[in-house]
Amino acid sequence: MTLKATDGPKLPGKAPIKTRRFSVSLVWIVPIVAVLVGISLVVHSLMQEGPTITLNFKTGSGLTANKTVVKYRNVVIGTVSDVELSDDQKSVNATIKLVKQAESFTREDSQFWVVRPRIGAGGVSGIDTLLSGDYIGADIGQSSARAKNFTGLENPPPITYGEPGKRFTLRTQNLGSVDIGSPVYYRKIPVGQVVAYALDADGKGVNIEVFIHAPNDAYVTENTRFWNASGIDVNVGANGFAVKTESLSSLLVGGIAFRAPEYSPNDQPAGEEKAFDLFEDQQTALAPPSGKAQYLSLRFDQSLRGLKVDAPVEFLGIEFGKVVSVNLDFDVKKRSFPVNVGIVIYPQRLGQAHLKMLEALKHDPNDEAAGIKLIGTFIENGLRAQARSGNLLTGQLYIALDFYPKAEKVVFDSTARPATIPTIPGSLEQLQEKLESMVNKINQLPIERIAGNLDSNLVELRKGLTQFNAKTLPGVQTTLADVSKTLQSASSTLAEDSPQREQLTQTLDELGRMSRSLRELSDYLGRYPESLLRGRPDNAPPMDLKAPPRN
Repeated sequence: MTLKATDGPKLPGKAPIKTRRFSVSLVWIVPIVAVLVGISLVVHSLMQEGPTITLNFKTGSGLTANKTVVKYRNVVIGTVSDVELSDDQKSVNATIKLVKQAESFTREDSQFWVVRPRIGAGGVSGIDTLLSGDYIGADIGQSSARAKNFTGLENPPPITYGEPGKRFTLRTQNLGSVDIGSPVYYRKIPVGQVVAYALDADGKGVNIEVFIHAPNDAYVTENTRFWNASGIDVNVGANGFAVKTESLSSLLVGGIAFRAPEYSPNDQPAGEEKAFDLFEDQQTALAPPSGKAQYLSLRFDQSLRGLKVDAPVEFLGIEFGKVVSVNLDFDVKKRSFPVNVGIVIYPQRLGQAHLKMLEALKHDPNDEAAGIKLIGTFIENGLRAQARSGNLLTGQLYIALDFYPKAEKVVFDSTARPATIPTIPGSLEQLQEKLESMVNKINQLPIERIAGNLDSNLVELRKGLTQFNAKTLPGVQTTLADVSKTLQSASSTLAEDSPQREQLTQTLDELGRMSRSLRELSDYLGRYPESLLRGRPDNAPPMDLKAPPRN
């Protein structure tokens, strides 16, 4: 038997090691890649996702979840994801998902509103929503603080997108026809608009906020005057009717105009938020400064029908104040009803007269006691107030201050506040008193006795005229005829060329004219016997002195 080497006992040594290679099937490659892509998309989506905010509106009109978008400068920056009622069920909360680039719209003073078709003072807006549907408009704020809850505006703000310009505040007694969006004019060109208004803290006035667009905001200077340009200004003067208005828009939605006086030396542009007074019209706005006001009191013992508040007060024909109150009073002693009238005057409106008075009298306008003493001096020299008719057609009255040296002296109370200026009756009342005195004098005349005497005198006169016509006048005519015959016979005896004959001829002509005049006088008195007392009436026919003698 043959032995092989391999058949012998095995030598000790290392055991063989078997290795196993890890292998992945190609089937798993696609799911793994899909998972990685999904994870990257999720991470990218989370990184690109913008903030979520909540807007509170009064109603949900125009808001639809996953449909209504949020736009800024007509670019979509977010979408409404949910619309639900608020906890108190008095409003609507809209959840907005903004894009990453719109993160700055979370600033605390950002504004949001629903854009829909509107017709307002600023014109027609939101017409494009008729086709695209309502959307939410946005305007970025300037605050550094952030917020997630906002209150939506019911109306779009007048100024958006950080438009350059300046805001100014106007003070006035009432709003009038001005509204948010009403235009602001400079030389009849629209350069701004009204953006807000609110009552004063004490409720006695209105503050109107206007925005003037750049570069026209430079025309608002320290001496600029604003006035209400709403409606139509109609003036009636010697040249006829004058109609003024800024534009057709100001007639419908109101408006404000501004301008500085023509002479404004060293005028500078006004700063942001500067406050101005809003005047009623252009004439009042551009008038010289009124200066310090002084209140006075008047007391009239007459009817003042036609005197209204704001009626002018004039001094020697110059308007320098107005009526501020008209109140009926009762005098216990006289048992009468006088009228108390309060007026305000502005002495500075008198111009050069006021300046020269201050210089000559060394009067300080800020010293109230000295001013009252000065008024007392004027009253001693005849200063009186009178209610005069300013318009005969409407019956409107105004107050006139003038000097009447012959006026009755009065005692001036220098301690009264406001000072009281004595009054005199108005011109119509004076005329009425004169007419009443004339009527009283006429009533005192014995009219009936005078009329009876006139009637009896006329009867006697008629009798005398009848006797004159029947007896005296025929005798006179007969005498004249005899004298004429005598003169004619005397003339025939004289030579033709003798002077005596010419004189006789002239005498005969005079006698003829006298006879005719007597007959005409007799006929006229027979027709108009009253002419002896009243004179010849205008409708009486003329006396024909050249009529031929009656046979």
